Amino acid sequence: MKTNVVMVRKMQNFDILQRTKDGMFNATKLLGQWNGVKNNPQRDLGKFWEQDNVKEFINVMTVEENLHTPLEVYVKTRASRGENAGTWMHPILFIKFAMWLNPKFEYFVIKFVYDELIKFRHSAVDNYKGLTSALNNFENVDYVKLATGLNYIVFSEHYAGIRQTASSEQLKDLTALQQQLAFSIRMGYIRRFDQLINEIRRIYEMKHLTF
Repeated sequence: MKTNVVMVRKMQNFDILQRTKDGMFNATKLLGQWNGVKNNPQRDLGKFWEQDNVKEFINVMTVEENLHTPLEVYVKTRASRGENAGTWMHPILFIKFAMWLNPKFEYFVIKFVYDELIKFRHSAVDNYKGLTSALNNFENVDYVKLATGLNYIVFSEHYAGIRQTASSEQLKDLTALQQQLAFSIRMGYIRRFDQLINEIRRIYEMKHLTF
């Protein structure tokens, strides 16, 4: 069972609550903060649900994200108080909700998502450099073969520029994978390039071929 932790992330002056067990964001907490700011147009969550385009958006998202139940799109927690109370939304639906609050705020929502993605991309690049640095003492290193193997684990395919289209989750997976392999090399668990490739194959089989 996954341990649930509620993370607090900053977007402008607002605290954005996200839980780790499913990645959902707390829409009620953001709405309360928004309505509590002087001169902000007051918003009601019920009005958000009443929009036809929201209903259509949820239907499209359910299909495209391969979601199986409404609870994967949003869930209303009955708790009366505390950080777990309120309506929790799938990250994609939460972005639409946050952008609905106000056109000016929409800009900061887009920038928040963009900055997070760029941060993960930079982290993935930095950790790839760390991995290749750990390979300095290896002989017969094939960097193309290495990059191809990493891509197959994370993306299930490989082609030029694939990392430029990666989602934040894929970039996080790539970063963690590169850190794991670099650590194994530095600790001496992996001593040759062929051992590294065998480990990459093992991770791929565990992730994609285990039934």
